[in-house]
Amino acid sequence: MAHTYFAVHLHLVFSTKNRTPWLTREVRESVFPYLATAIRDHATTARIVGGHNDHIHALISPESQVLIPDLVKEIKRTSSAWLKTKWEGCADFAWQDGYGAFSVSQSNLPRVRKYIETQESHHQKITFADEYRALLVRHRIPFDERFYLG
Repeated sequence: MAHTYFAVHLHLVFSTKNRTPWLTREVRESVFPYLATAIRDHATTARIVGGHNDHIHALISPESQVLIPDLVKEIKRTSSAWLKTKWEGCADFAWQDGYGAFSVSQSNLPRVRKYIETQESHHQKITFADEYRALLVRHRIPFDERFYLG
C-alpha cells in the first residue's frame, strides 16, 4: 500500500503526585493551554485539555509515528518544570508516574470532549479515584487499587 492512513484518538488521564490539589482554577487556566501546546509540539492534535484540582484529561489524536509513552513522559516533564517556575508555591510540584490512555472512536469524540469540558461540575459528584476506576472498568483494564488508585 503506497500510503499510510491513521486515525487514532485517545483519552489521556494522569494525576498530580499523591493527588495533591496543585491545580487551582488559576493554575488550570494556564496549564491547560500549556499542555495543549506541548502535545501539539509532539506531532499530536490536542482536541481539548481539561481536568480538575488533582488531574488532567486530554483528548488527543497522535500522528502515526508518535509513541504514547514518550509523548506522556515529555509533556509531564516539560509541564512540571514550567509549573515549578511559573507558579509561586509550586516548587515541589510533580505528576504521578502512571497514566491512563483510553481509545475513543470517531463517533464518541463529541461525548468525550463534553465530558472533559464539564470536569468542574462532574467532580462535585464523584471523586477522581471513582472516576478513574470507572474508566478502567469500562475499558476492561485489570488493575490493582493499591497502585492505580492510592
